[in-house]
Amino acid sequence: MKQFHILLCVMAVLLCGTALAHTGVKNPAVKARMASMSGIAAELKTIGEMAKGKTAFDQQQARAAAAAIAVYAAQTPELFAQEEDDPMSEAKPEVWQNFDDFTAKSDALERLSRDLATRISSQADVQTAVKELAQSCKDCHRIYRE
Repeated sequence: MKQFHILLCVMAVLLCGTALAHTGVKNPAVKARMASMSGIAAELKTIGEMAKGKTAFDQQQARAAAAAIAVYAAQTPELFAQEEDDPMSEAKPEVWQNFDDFTAKSDALERLSRDLATRISSQADVQTAVKELAQSCKDCHRIYRE
């Protein structure tokens, strides 16, 4: 249970940081990347609120959120294909130095999300989904995000 609460805190920090990071972004490519990451965060929030019991469990909504995360994850390599920068960007240079690994992490998130979009059937599944999704995000952000 403690680990679940830690993952929820990590998710909250990611959501708050994402909202603040967009202020003043000038580069359209960076802005598009940030919008996509915000989309993932918003969908994760939907699932997270169900996991915490803030909103009622809704299988269709949870599965739709997971499917949307998969779509965003599929777009990630293309959004980062060009090394674009902006003073507000949180992407580290390691994204482009290790682009194959970065892409593999994005692909893993896409696969996980597609699986969750068909597998979530209960409140317990939503709690497991939040843990798995948060870990996938953390695996990438730990290396590639400032």
